[in-house]
Amino acid sequence: MTGVGIAFLFPRFHSLSLTTFSNNFMSIPSADTPLYNHPLPELENWLRERGCQQDREELNHWWLERSNWKAQLWLDTDQITVIYEVDGSEREIQRSFKYSLSRQDVEDAVFGGP
Repeated sequence: MTGVGIAFLFPRFHSLSLTTFSNNFMSIPSADTPLYNHPLPELENWLRERGCQQDREELNHWWLERSNWKAQLWLDTDQITVIYEVDGSEREIQRSFKYSLSRQDVEDAVFGGP
C-alpha cells in the first residue's frame, strides 16, 4: 500500500509514511490479549524475541533451548503444543495452550519450562 492508498483510506494520515502507519497501527496487542487476537507475524516475532527458532520447512514448528531443557513448539490450528525435553531425562512432557489464553499466560507457562 502506498502513501496515496493510506491517504485515501485514512485521510487524516495523508502525511504518514507506510512505515509510520504500520508501526502505529499494526503493533502487538497488550499482553493480556488472547492469542487469537494477535496477527500471526506478531506471534512469530514474539517467539523469536524469546529465543525460539522457526523450522525453515515446517513453518508452524519452532525450537527453543534453555540451559537445562529444550522444547519444540507447534502453532496448531486451535492451540500451541509444546513438548519439553529435560536434560538427563528420557521423559518428554507435552502441554497444550489454547489461543483463548492471554499472551502473558502462555508466555509464563511455556517459557517457565517444564
